[in-house]
Amino acid sequence: MSEYRPENPLIVQGDQSVLAEVGSPRFAEARDRIAPFAELVKSPEHVHTYRITPLSVWNACAAGTPPDEIVDALREYAKYPVPPVVEASIRDAATRYGRLRISRDPEGLTLTADEPELAEEIGRVRGVAPYLGERLSPDSFRVPSAERGRLKQALVKAGWPAEDLAGYTAGEPLPISMREVTREGEPFTLRTYQSDAAGAFHAGGSERGGSGVVVLPCGAGKTVVGMECMSRVGSSTLVLTTSVTAVRQWIREVLDKTTLTEDQVGEYTGQAKDVRPVTVATYQVLTHRDKKDAAFKHLELFDTRDWGLIVYDEVHLLPAPVFQVTAALQARRRLGLTATLVREDGREDDVFALIGPKKAEVPWKVLEGQGWIATAECTEVRVPLPKSLRMPYAVAEQRDKFRIASENPDKLAVIRRILERHPDEPTLVIGLYVEQIEGIARDLGIPVLTGTTAQRKRDVIYKDFREGRIPVLAVSKVANFAVDLPDAAVAIQVSGTFGSRQEEAQRLGRILRPKKGANQAHFYTLVSRDTTEQEFALKRQLFLCEQGYAYRIADPKDI
Repeated sequence: MSEYRPENPLIVQGDQSVLAEVGSPRFAEARDRIAPFAELVKSPEHVHTYRITPLSVWNACAAGTPPDEIVDALREYAKYPVPPVVEASIRDAATRYGRLRISRDPEGLTLTADEPELAEEIGRVRGVAPYLGERLSPDSFRVPSAERGRLKQALVKAGWPAEDLAGYTAGEPLPISMREVTREGEPFTLRTYQSDAAGAFHAGGSERGGSGVVVLPCGAGKTVVGMECMSRVGSSTLVLTTSVTAVRQWIREVLDKTTLTEDQVGEYTGQAKDVRPVTVATYQVLTHRDKKDAAFKHLELFDTRDWGLIVYDEVHLLPAPVFQVTAALQARRRLGLTATLVREDGREDDVFALIGPKKAEVPWKVLEGQGWIATAECTEVRVPLPKSLRMPYAVAEQRDKFRIASENPDKLAVIRRILERHPDEPTLVIGLYVEQIEGIARDLGIPVLTGTTAQRKRDVIYKDFREGRIPVLAVSKVANFAVDLPDAAVAIQVSGTFGSRQEEAQRLGRILRPKKGANQAHFYTLVSRDTTEQEFALKRQLFLCEQGYAYRIADPKDI
């Protein structure tokens, strides 16, 4: 392409950044085409910036997007010619994926390069060499079984991701089938995208399947995909998730939608330690230790049974000690489930190496268009700081500035207006700071849930909210993850964790489950105008833009 095409939205630059003009009539289709291989970096109102990295290209290749398709998408929507260096970099990254293979022979594991020169280069990389055994041939090395995961991590960091074809242990057999009618008597069938995602992960039971990540919106049924993968694998399964509430939600879903019985499914949390053929545990219990330098005694759970599958729910939150154990668990099938691959600690490459590459992803807007999740209207309300707080804010340290802005007392009046605007819709008021959310709950006369709320009380409140006896509920961070609140239609976010895109994904997901009637959800974010909170909100909104949601800016008087 040599000509200038003003109607196109993309400007592809030699540093592999991509600028996208939001006002272009072709913006939405261009955004959807580049999403599989480009990461959104920032999203001000008029021009969004994406970045293409080797990892984003490898994930696209692993999910079945060939390099020609990546280059063609850039060419089709670029305003100016795509720099040759960008095309060359994409093709180079894509061709690196799979040039190294880990396989198994009767003697053990081997790492094989597609040519001796590459094997020689890899053998001399300081970060890789410690994980290699003897040289078997000009193009292959023996790999100690215990180093399989750490070798893959090192190779990714060296820019040479290995395709792991060494296969998996079968695990303890456990026949599992999905029901056609749930235990509660409702007809049940997998949606096409759920079946396709499970099929992409399992790959017919071949060594090309069995490890990887499925990316789906909150409310799109990631738990169902996990259960279908369990059914296809047909062996004992360890499910790891984020909270006791999430553990019980998984157990409830498994018993409702599969042929497993109560004596086959166990809870492993701070409150119960039942190890059964399917065991659901929290990350917190696995990483608990009595003191800072003590051992993580509950990590023994990974070796308690001959697990055939390990499911990492909300894999973007996987804690460091579980990463370390997972490096030694490469002979077991591993499934990651998440709404976003973005990690706040930047360890996306470790998810790629240790859990596996992205196997399937369905854009949020696609599922919204098909009616599987609710349509969402996103609004940021910018609330001025009251005069009494402007001087304390001006002289405060940076972290204190954020808290002062987050706890702006004038947000309460805006919350009241929003509640008046949606009088008959189940609403969540969500905040970061416990004192703030408890104060709002007192002022509004509504129930509140925080991390210190007893589990029994939580269960009662969740049930009352789901069944409509509680119309408005105030929640702290405890409700960010894997909580079954299917009838929430409105979310009012009063404070959040700095610029966390993960949190934005989870909070929006709380209201996206399909609804009767108009299938409409409303997501409000209240930020203090001209403060650090407003700046961090821009980073959080990256997630909304990434998924194709527009957000409007409003003044309190507009509500």
